[in-house]
Amino acid sequence: MHRGYLYFLLALIQTTGSLAKTVNYDWNVTWEFASPDGFGRPVIGINGAWPCPKIEADVGDLVIINLNNQLGNETTGLHFHGINQVSTNEMDGAVGVNQCPLPPGHSVKYRFSADTPGTYWWHSHSMGQYPDGLRGPLIIHDPDDPYEDDYDEEVIITLSDWYRDETPTLMTTMLNPNNTNFAPPIPNSTIINEGGDGHISVEAGKTYRLRLINWSAMFSTFIQFDSINMDVISIDATYVKRQSAKQLRISSAQRFDVLVTIPKDADKNYPFLVALDMNQDFADPDPPRPLTWTLNVTGLLVTDSDKDKSGTLTVQKFDPYDDVTFAPHDEENAYGPVDRRWILDFDYCFDVNGYPRACFNDTTYIAQKVPALYSAASLGENNTKVDAYGQIGAFVVEENEILEIVINNRNIAIHPFHLHGHQFQVLARPESGAGNWSVDVDINETPPRRDTVAVNPESYAVFRIKANNPGVFLLHCHVEWHVEMGLTATLIEAPEKLRDYTIPEDHIDACEAMGIPTSGNAAGNEEWDDTDGFITVPPTTYTGSLYTEDD
Repeated sequence: MHRGYLYFLLALIQTTGSLAKTVNYDWNVTWEFASPDGFGRPVIGINGAWPCPKIEADVGDLVIINLNNQLGNETTGLHFHGINQVSTNEMDGAVGVNQCPLPPGHSVKYRFSADTPGTYWWHSHSMGQYPDGLRGPLIIHDPDDPYEDDYDEEVIITLSDWYRDETPTLMTTMLNPNNTNFAPPIPNSTIINEGGDGHISVEAGKTYRLRLINWSAMFSTFIQFDSINMDVISIDATYVKRQSAKQLRISSAQRFDVLVTIPKDADKNYPFLVALDMNQDFADPDPPRPLTWTLNVTGLLVTDSDKDKSGTLTVQKFDPYDDVTFAPHDEENAYGPVDRRWILDFDYCFDVNGYPRACFNDTTYIAQKVPALYSAASLGENNTKVDAYGQIGAFVVEENEILEIVINNRNIAIHPFHLHGHQFQVLARPESGAGNWSVDVDINETPPRRDTVAVNPESYAVFRIKANNPGVFLLHCHVEWHVEMGLTATLIEAPEKLRDYTIPEDHIDACEAMGIPTSGNAAGNEEWDDTDGFITVPPTTYTGSLYTEDD
């Protein structure tokens, strides 16, 4: 038994008071064919079906996913978005960081504690793969839900942009020297519940907990209901004080849990609008080009299937509730004092070959040979040397330090940023045009916590964490195309706790099948400062997760 798993079992016992039930899933990853917007295309499914299934557990359960890759032509790997993987960092699923790619014909087991309740989602974290369909809800139910008596039933609603071409085709077009404007792929449609009709059966007089998940590849979604307000009770699996909102803007990867009450005297069905925000800055009073809302879809809360189901909702103005003003349910104050600060300046850039990239601090992320966690586990006292990890934007924080992270968005569009391993406190997120952060900015002393925050154009965001979860965690834009452009950095948290961390044998087997070293620095060299074999220039040919026998 390795040290990480021992800590995991102890944490599970502390969480539940006794060993809870085990929830098992046996999944084969397979190619399917689907038409979520009326146009057929290959999609990646599970066990011969698409949409993919949900993972569901209670707080304290042990979740096990036995994953077998039957794609034939692509590698894969699963990330459980929002699950902090306390003591199980090797299960975080970020390919190239916490594991090797899983090749076709091979299997790995993911196991982690359902330690914190909330609405999450799982998805491939392998080279832009999840927009091709490999994604699903992950729900952890709370026996101590503070809002349990306030609703009758719950419903999952997923929102997404949708592309009719597969990721490798889209990325080959985008990652091209001719793309000097850094233009991303533009989706073909907006879908609800992976292409369902968006009709939700409800009963008059009942209150529903809607678990809203946006798993778009790129764009945020607005949502508004006809004559019914939403009471927000949770954001990114963190309870907030109940707050009424008419309209929400949900960025890619974000989740909102809201309560909606159907009038007792309901005599109609209630449409709701999901509008894809394809604008650079919807709030700009003088945008460089007109605001457009071309990819919208109407859902329906159906109280009576015999009544009119053709209703629509016209929204005159998009003015969502400001999500950084929610109050945490537990009233936790801002962490402090700050021990360390990590400042990241984002803008687009070009690599040495003239290909469009995205950069933090003028440097684009380049995936290396050895997963960063494996380097941290094998380099001994030298695992604190950021240069040992190659060009992955590594930053080291010591155990239990208070880390303040600042992102300066120097671009003219809104970008959602996600940190693995933590629900961070959002202390500041001013309006567009606020400029770069300075040390004397006002902060929220009782900030909300979440794992993904939208940073406004030519502005900044400030958030804090307690470094109490040893591991290697990505911080990246959750526009999937920007991840592929290199908009990623890496947090090495409490590296002293990662030395000699043992990786499960089946994960090691996947690396060996791919010919990937599992120890040493970024190139697999024993000496931390031996840079021979480091990857210092991004590839000029995009292959994504495509697999050949030569890999």
